[in-house]
Amino acid sequence: MSGSELGAARRIWSRWAEGWIFSDQFLTKFLWARDLDVELSLKLLLNYQRWRRESPEISRCLSPSSVLGLLNTTYHAVLPQRDHSGSRVLIYRIGQWDPKDWLAFQVFSVSLMTSEIISMETETQTQGLKAIFDLQGWSLGHALQFNPSLARKISSVLSDSFPLKVRGIHLVNEPMFFRPVLAMIRPFLPDKIRKRIHMHGAHFQDTLSDFFSPSVLPPEYGGEGPGIEGVCQAWTNQLLQSEQLLQQIATHPTGDITIPPEDCWISETVEAEQPLEG
Repeated sequence: MSGSELGAARRIWSRWAEGWIFSDQFLTKFLWARDLDVELSLKLLLNYQRWRRESPEISRCLSPSSVLGLLNTTYHAVLPQRDHSGSRVLIYRIGQWDPKDWLAFQVFSVSLMTSEIISMETETQTQGLKAIFDLQGWSLGHALQFNPSLARKISSVLSDSFPLKVRGIHLVNEPMFFRPVLAMIRPFLPDKIRKRIHMHGAHFQDTLSDFFSPSVLPPEYGGEGPGIEGVCQAWTNQLLQSEQLLQQIATHPTGDITIPPEDCWISETVEAEQPLEG
């Protein structure tokens, strides 16, 4: 990215900044998230700031240790290899979440912690992420925790309030009674995100391979990569190592916490392979 894009962003932002000065590293995340469109990236930045103010129960609770019991159930992982396009691949195992122990906003905070961390990766800023939601074990207890307010907050992060490109959302093992929750979220999503939602059902191993190569996915999802329990534990360790940084982001007025490139602990392993469709 040239200095001209950053300079243009600064000039436009100065009209609305209300005294805030943002670092180049922070602004860059928003510029890449909108493909260097200055006006759109600054609109995204404003939405991010508004979302943080309006959702303090989530944005101010970025503490991996506070949800360690959930993480230790192997609920969530970021896979060690990117997909063919360079996107990060995230897995959420909804059945590992016991709704009697964890509220929906606590579960959603895990996603926000991961998003804050991977949004610092240069490759992820340009190539985005794809998420796999394994809905095996989805129950009425899960469904009862969702309401229109939470649906709106989740959809805002997916669409217009966080500096990450969502390249694909893949649902596997989804039961029929999950559809009302999806119907609650869908109206808040833009068309481009709706078109990126793929429902694979119980026979997902036959269709996930249309989007991800076997070397990327764990064996539990038809792949040849490391097992899901191991990658979940590895990402839990990554989150715990990031506790101080996440706490700084949560308590900062704008979330503009940056780290020197030489201190970046985040693995940038990228898989070199031929593109697949999807």
